Amino acid sequence: MQPIQQFSARVLSELIRRQPASQKKTAFAWQLAVGPALARVTTVELAEDVLCVRVSDARWVVEVRRARPLVLARLQQLLGPDAVTRIDIDSL
Repeated sequence: MQPIQQFSARVLSELIRRQPASQKKTAFAWQLAVGPALARVTTVELAEDVLCVRVSDARWVVEVRRARPLVLARLQQLLGPDAVTRIDIDSL
């Protein structure tokens, strides 16, 4: 028997991957990967396979950098392993 968290994460990933590429899809996956607090202070744009993250408050830059490996893994799970290969961070 599979735990519900694993099952629901897999189903959600499949639903997201089936959607056409768009800014809204990328932003939705980002919010799922980082949570609402970090999503509020950032904007994202996917260019090729590089996710460009703009942080509106410099205090959050450290948090984004610290979480980068985990967030990248989550995004790859949600969007596909080749969809995002790197996360670049820029402070506004």
